[in-house]
Amino acid sequence: MNILAIGDVVASQGCRFLREKLPSLKKAEKIDLVIANGENSADGNGITPTSADYLLCSGVDIITLGNHTFRRKDIYDILDTSECIIRPANYPKNTTPGKRYTVYDMGRVQVAVINLLGCSYMEPLDDPFSVMDEILQEINTKIIILDFHAEATAEKLAMAYDLDGKISAMFGTHTHVQTADERIFPKGMGYITDVGMTGPYESVLGIKPEIAVKKFREKLPVKFETAEGKCKLNCIKFTIDDRSGKTIDVKRMEIV
Repeated sequence: MNILAIGDVVASQGCRFLREKLPSLKKAEKIDLVIANGENSADGNGITPTSADYLLCSGVDIITLGNHTFRRKDIYDILDTSECIIRPANYPKNTTPGKRYTVYDMGRVQVAVINLLGCSYMEPLDDPFSVMDEILQEINTKIIILDFHAEATAEKLAMAYDLDGKISAMFGTHTHVQTADERIFPKGMGYITDVGMTGPYESVLGIKPEIAVKKFREKLPVKFETAEGKCKLNCIKFTIDDRSGKTIDVKRMEIV
């Protein structure tokens, strides 16, 4: 099975570029399942019903989220009802809208997809390691994929070593910078620290460079605006053995 994980889709520019490139990419790489992080898919951060629908209609099967999940209140009801959109599992269980994970039935095999938020330099949520332990007790599938939306590379790597042999693949999101450390861990877990970003190429994490420079120089509040122009799509393909649930190949890609 070939599973494609796509890095943070940024604003309408990233959504349009994904729709342009994804169909041919799926065909060329023989992709069975597409997971995309959509927490920045709305213009101005967050995700809306419109941007979520756009991604799903463009060929994305599962949307994962992150620290901007709840920026737009009009997505809350959809988070509660959709089986294709999941929010970070370590938000409070009983008071937070949305599902902590989903099990995607592909007929011959089921794929569990989980989303977690890191705690280092992020929000003080429940411990992602303990929450992951809890979820692994609840699901019973051979193939398990984790999107770990986290800032610190050390936290991501520590999670990876803890999960090797327990899940099929883990990809990091949030930093919008693709790392060149894709690998297969000793017990068969595919991994990359951060899969990167889908959106404007000439930008600072998707934002107009001049605005980011002004923010760092002057230290005053600024209104972030999404950059225009040429885009890129950062992604990674995990080839997973259906019977063992182990990753047998990893391919990092940047589509321009």
